[in-house]
Amino acid sequence: MAARAEEFKERILVLAPIGRDASAAAQHLVEINLYSVVCADLDDLHQRLREGAAVALVTEEAFYHRGTLTLEQWVASQPPWSDFPFIILTTRAMSGAAQAYRRRLLQSLGNVSLLERPLNAVTLISAVQAALRARRRQYEVQEHLLDRDSSAAHLEDVVRERTRQLVQANEQLRQQIAGRRQVEAALQQAQKMEVVGQMTGGVAHDFNNLLTAVLGNLELALRRGSDQSIRRYLEGATQAAQRGAKLTAQLLAFSRTQRLQIEPIDLNAIVTTMGDLLFRTIGGTVRIETILEKDIWRATADPTQIESIILNLAVNARDAMPNGGRLTISTSNVPRMQRDKPRELTEGDYVMVSISDTGTGMTDEVARKAFEPFFTTKPVGSGTGLGLSQVYGIAQQTGGTVSITTKLGQGTTVAVYLPRTTATPLVRIPDAASEPSLPTREATILVVDDDRDVRELAVSCLESLGYRVVAVDGGHAAIDMIASGTSVDLVLIDIAMPEINGVETMQAIAATRPSLPFLYMTGFAGPTRLDPMEQRVLKKPFTIAELAKKVEEALFLNDTRERPSNVVSIKPGGRAS
Repeated sequence: MAARAEEFKERILVLAPIGRDASAAAQHLVEINLYSVVCADLDDLHQRLREGAAVALVTEEAFYHRGTLTLEQWVASQPPWSDFPFIILTTRAMSGAAQAYRRRLLQSLGNVSLLERPLNAVTLISAVQAALRARRRQYEVQEHLLDRDSSAAHLEDVVRERTRQLVQANEQLRQQIAGRRQVEAALQQAQKMEVVGQMTGGVAHDFNNLLTAVLGNLELALRRGSDQSIRRYLEGATQAAQRGAKLTAQLLAFSRTQRLQIEPIDLNAIVTTMGDLLFRTIGGTVRIETILEKDIWRATADPTQIESIILNLAVNARDAMPNGGRLTISTSNVPRMQRDKPRELTEGDYVMVSISDTGTGMTDEVARKAFEPFFTTKPVGSGTGLGLSQVYGIAQQTGGTVSITTKLGQGTTVAVYLPRTTATPLVRIPDAASEPSLPTREATILVVDDDRDVRELAVSCLESLGYRVVAVDGGHAAIDMIASGTSVDLVLIDIAMPEINGVETMQAIAATRPSLPFLYMTGFAGPTRLDPMEQRVLKKPFTIAELAKKVEEALFLNDTRERPSNVVSIKPGGRAS
């Protein structure tokens, strides 16, 4: 079809309805290898023009008996590049009317060349070839225009595609910038929390030393004093010091330096067992709902601390709903591929427990400061501002994190993320109703602490329990005393000391006395690596009863012939021995 169209573009149409002019002209054209077609009338000419042609050779009389309107319309509808050539064979002798018709015809057909008859073959062929060359140039213009249009269309497509790519790249860049800002904000928040945590951890440790001396001496005074009026003052001071100890414990939780009992837990079981406690604590104005994941994964955490977190968040939610509302506790699994989990979490699976309320919500500024210690929106005297910071510290120390989703006037959701574990929750054996007290034995105890008040308190407490006591003010002095051959049955030693800490001291002592029992005292777990046996750690501040129990346990642990009746071990398979 394309080859036929190219052939039509080169053909010459001949219309001469009278005599032998048509056949003669066609014969001359064939002799010079030009393709020509003889048309029967104007309608036939018009049809072939629509198919395609290079030149039309028409005698003047062909227009006399038929109207030329259709032909004129075709000429007028040519594309901009086309100016079709007509060669009209005319005669000299014409009437006035014929001459007027000719002028109109010349005007309407446009590109017209007149040849007067009679004419010879050379003149005819020359005129046809000239018209043919002009037509071919028009076809070249058409090709150039088509190429230009094609190039313009291609350029538009390229520009459109490039614009789309730029828009996409800009959108990706905006997302990356937004993501980077979020990461930078999270990093700045984490760094700020880390600095504040280090500061609060150090402050809490110093306060624990002070509170140890205060509570211990108050307890000794209460034991020895009989005057009821004085005992009332001592008990008031003890209660105030205990509140201080509780605040210090919250600071240690935020700074992630408290000692946690990490183990596999079932969040659904913890939430379920806390139902009655939550109902009694929250009150009847708030409706409590639980939405628990059916096949919840096991998490790693300190179960006691998780209970404290849930209770703490529930109380905060209640306070945010002074006129009542709905509190929802939910649990869910958070697989590693989930995208909406907090950025600070490392790769892995997590388990989430969230507490939602329908209360007043928070502004963005309040939400950003919510985890900072001592920050609170409650009136003076209504809160310490340590609740959420304690939650944050416990979650961080466990290996998870906390996130807040809130909107002013529409409520708040606090989600706690804990690492997943495949281990089975520990089997807990309830304590006996009346646990036998540990017997006290004769022993010499070496007390090692750089804080004089704590050291003297420990000496007084141990002496009141009937032990022989030797005290030194640092690790080097303790090492020298053991090396000199002093008879000691137990070392009670502080962890955080200058020059050489408690752990390093005991490692040095073990070189000469590897079987010497010891008991650490600590205001916080700190950066040192503690013995994995919990029985070897005494947390400050402590009571005389706690000190007595820990000391006796440490002495029993070193005595293979005796064992406390309340020490239970779990063998593989879950049976106790």
